[in-house]
Amino acid sequence: METYKTLLYQHLKEFSGLTELDFEEGEKFWHSRSIKKGDFFNTKGIVCKELGYITKGIFRIYHYDDLTQKETNVFFFSENQFLISFHSFIRQYPCSYYVEALEDSEFIAIRYDHLQDLYSKSKGWEKMGRKLAEHHYEYSQLRMESLLFLTPEKRYVHLLEKHQDITERIPLYHISSYLGIKNPSLSRIRKRMNERYKLLN
Repeated sequence: METYKTLLYQHLKEFSGLTELDFEEGEKFWHSRSIKKGDFFNTKGIVCKELGYITKGIFRIYHYDDLTQKETNVFFFSENQFLISFHSFIRQYPCSYYVEALEDSEFIAIRYDHLQDLYSKSKGWEKMGRKLAEHHYEYSQLRMESLLFLTPEKRYVHLLEKHQDITERIPLYHISSYLGIKNPSLSRIRKRMNERYKLLN
């Protein structure tokens, strides 16, 4: 089994209990892709036709307001995470967001129609699809609750828990946008956290 498919199988096994036999049935549908920094996995107005699994790199999902020309980062996805514009993918409806690579990136992808075919033939793949839906529902719910109920500092801490080295990999203004604050506010948060860390150590 090719290295990237071995990584995918291990992830799907842990994620949904997919068996090796089930994986072998769907293995032929997955293909590796690379994408340059600044290029797009999917764009607004285009139906998301693929589900990806990131093996290298980091992506942002953002909304662009045509009136104000403002970009708002909604999610970040990096290594060992699924890459998808979920609502567009499951409904096969034009996407409302842009999905952009923030680094030169690599991922493994499967087409929507091939995945649907696997769902219809395999209980293991059908379970994986259900787990994927549950995962992204929870992910979206937690994101909404963080914006409603958490302070920007708490949101920043949660982001670092999911993407530990993100501050070394992407410009801080992308993080400010994700947190819903301005750059100076993020600088103050980082300064406070660094000062507390020094006091504790």
